[in-house]
Amino acid sequence: MPSFSSLAVVAAVAFVAPLALGLVPALRLPAVVLEIVLGIVVGPAVLGWVHVDGPVRVMSLLGLAFLLLLAGLEVQFDMLRGRLLRITAAGFAASFAVAVGAALLLNVGGVTHSPLLIAIMLAATSLGVVIPVLKDSGEAETRFGQLVLAGASIADLATIVLLSLFFSEQSSSVGAKVALLIGFVLLIGAVALAVMRAQRSMRISAALVRLQDTTAQIRVRGAFVLLAAFVVLAEKFGLEAILGAFVAGAVLKLVDTDQAMTHPQFHRKLEAAGFGIFVPFFFVTSGVRFDLHSLFASGSAIARVPIFLAALLAARGLPALLYRHDVGDRKAAAAGLLQATSLGFFVVAGQIGMELGLISKATGAALIAAGLLSVLIFPAAALALLRNASEPQIAPNPSRSASQAA
Repeated sequence: MPSFSSLAVVAAVAFVAPLALGLVPALRLPAVVLEIVLGIVVGPAVLGWVHVDGPVRVMSLLGLAFLLLLAGLEVQFDMLRGRLLRITAAGFAASFAVAVGAALLLNVGGVTHSPLLIAIMLAATSLGVVIPVLKDSGEAETRFGQLVLAGASIADLATIVLLSLFFSEQSSSVGAKVALLIGFVLLIGAVALAVMRAQRSMRISAALVRLQDTTAQIRVRGAFVLLAAFVVLAEKFGLEAILGAFVAGAVLKLVDTDQAMTHPQFHRKLEAAGFGIFVPFFFVTSGVRFDLHSLFASGSAIARVPIFLAALLAARGLPALLYRHDVGDRKAAAAGLLQATSLGFFVVAGQIGMELGLISKATGAALIAAGLLSVLIFPAAALALLRNASEPQIAPNPSRSASQAA
């Protein structure tokens, strides 16, 4: 009979973290940061109250799947066209080039020994962190916000695909994985078309509307079926399960436009299930797994944290210079800081790298620590730049100017 004591402690931490932030407004931290930090505290590294046993591991996996499902739902496909697509695609290409260069330098310097994995990690952005920042600042619908969201969406999609292609646990060549990825995409397209046709059926549509707000919660159940099916398909095609979870969200975003507004609460229900139950388990468990001893075992491990943070800022921040013509220098700098905010992907890719033996526990801990710092520092700095950019200029007083001239 499995023990649920660790599960109960993780659930308590997931409840306490946002409550503490709500009770103490001075703690201006993203909830995920506090969840990871408290996970470290209750884990084997400090108090030893929680161990990653069967129930915790299952909930953590579901949390990761929901996190990527919700990330796929946030991809702004309607923005990815025209000049916006060209600029942000060029920005990601430049970002990946800088990331590869930084990773090669780190490899030469003996800091890491898997430059491609590090480059993919440095090219990522936490879309789930960036979106709330833009919404809360009122910038989500502006030209600046659209640039940042489009750039983060491309980075999210591209890095997950690259990670799945090059670092899947399935042992096959990159060429074979590319062929499998094409087959996976074609199959996903067929599934998406089938779902769209089913929605056009008056009988099915009426049944969905009738059952969506009852205890059946049919649309939420359907989303969970889609998530599970795409995760299984990705694994069957020899790709990472995270790709299937992300694609499930992206497909839902594409096929469920709800132009008739028959189910406006559907996405909110998914967010409630994900962020209210499953996703916190992933972040708290990531803290429990965090190897604090490896990070502080040597000065070199600690020294890697600012190095990774600087490399992340260079890889994701410098390409934002391409946005200067559209939004100006100050907002371009703010965009660079927001694009350099990355935590969830660092946690996921770091765990994969450690499981494959490509990075050490110390390097994995340093990468996650750098991700934590990026979430703590970069959004706050970006908001400060945005506030300064929006401050109206004080017009000179004509009478005072005339008296000074006299």
